[in-house]
Formats: sequence, C-alpha cells, structure tokens
Amino acid sequence: QVQLLESGGGPVQAGGSLTLSCQVTGSSVSRLDMSWYRQVPGKEREFVSGIDTDDTTTYADSVQGRFYISQDNAKNTLTLRMNSLKPEDSATYFCKAYRIHTAHSSAPLDVWGQGTPVTVSD
Repeated sequence: QVQLLESGGGPVQAGGSLTLSCQVTGSSVSRLDMSWYRQVPGKEREFVSGIDTDDTTTYADSVQGRFYISQDNAKNTLTLRMNSLKPEDSATYFCKAYRIHTAHSSAPLDVWGQGTPVTVSD
C-alpha cells in the first residue's frame, strides 16, 4: 500500500526558498506519477506541479519558473524546490500519487499525504 509523508514546510520570508519532501513507502517512487497540490483554508485544493515516470513535468502558471519538482530515487522521495516565495504561496502543501506503473500496465491511484504548511511573510 502506497503511503506518503510530507515534510519541509514552515515559515519563510518573501523572496526566500524552501524545499518540500514527500517520503514514499509501499512503492518505488520511480513507478509513480505524482503531483503537488496546495490548499488555503476556505478554498479548493489547487494543482501546483506534477511529474510522471517519463520525467515529464508540469507546473501551474503561478509557480512556473520559481518551483521545481523532482524525484529522488535513492531516497524514494518526491521533492518540490520553491524559490522566490511570495505571500500568496502560503498554504498547506500536499503530495499525491495518482498512477502506479508496473512492467506491462498501470493503474490509477488516489493517495495523499497529510500535508505540510508553508507560511510566507512580507
């Protein structure tokens, strides 16, 4: 069973950087299509970035050029490097595994971590 655990959130000043990690258990991260989402209280969870097993990455327009997603196979983690942070980046960040690949097929997943909060101050 795939399980996810985020870490790395916290307070940071505007213009600063943070790196979020999502520890994967129950599968090799290299077999998973994964993404990062964020949510502010009272608002819907929004897509931030995604990466698939072909290393194809996607980003929301709001973070393009500032955030970078990657997978660390040695540590079995998903990482989100966030640069040039803005107050509007403040949110709880969640990682999600949305597809698992085997040698000959793939199957959808809907596995979420518990989230890690990021607070960006002026």
